[in-house]
Amino acid sequence: MTSAELRVNQQRFGATMRRDAWWMQPLVVFLGLSVFIVYSTWAAFQGAYYHHEPYLSPFYSPELFGDSTHAWFGPKPAWWPGWLPFSPALLVLWAPGGFRFTCYYYRGAYYKAFWADPPSCTVGEPRKSYLGENSFPLILQNIHRYFLYLALVFILLLAHDVWKAMWFTDAAGKTSFGIGVGTLVLAVNVVLLGGYTCGCHSLRHLVGGFMDQVSKVSSCQATYRCVSCLNSRHMVWAWMSLCWVGFSDLYVRFCSMGVWHDFRLL
Repeated sequence: MTSAELRVNQQRFGATMRRDAWWMQPLVVFLGLSVFIVYSTWAAFQGAYYHHEPYLSPFYSPELFGDSTHAWFGPKPAWWPGWLPFSPALLVLWAPGGFRFTCYYYRGAYYKAFWADPPSCTVGEPRKSYLGENSFPLILQNIHRYFLYLALVFILLLAHDVWKAMWFTDAAGKTSFGIGVGTLVLAVNVVLLGGYTCGCHSLRHLVGGFMDQVSKVSSCQATYRCVSCLNSRHMVWAWMSLCWVGFSDLYVRFCSMGVWHDFRLL
């Protein structure tokens, strides 16, 4: 019996035999996620211009404490540290943010774009060892399934915000039903976030992936197929919902600042 020794030479960073523009996708992902992270962080710390009439920015929903009529428990609590800037978004944004950060698709996206682990297939990376997700901090990615439960609750809360966005109060204090451009903006946001959340890999396992024969339970099979259909376009849902949730906050913010005027369609 003969034996052979397999040697794998570590490529230098960026070394590859590929002739295509392999760097384009990680670059676009890096720019796109960077813009969203910078904007969402800035918007979360503002603590102002996040509501306009019946509209509430999705970055601030649910508003547990705040100065708008959407606040559940009133204004800024007395126990809030004086050295820490107060913003209602800081109390809730960690949940949807954690869901996206631990998402299976986004892992593959920002591993390449930000950590170059690797920058692309068959392209040299800037490290010689690979620890995977078995050590800190990447082992924390395994809590994605728990963020899923929170994300599903947030979809219901945002859907309720759409319902509240259909009721307008006039100067006399009378409330009437109506639909504005902002109502549609928030409604589209729920649809896109719902498509992204309900196409989650963890939800796919939860509704039927744990079974050896999902066809034995018709309800599980139908749900599994529905989630699988959304999951097949998970990347598209992820980017569309990311862009639109940022635009939704921007729309409410500009309306609140008087930059844009919200038109009543009904």
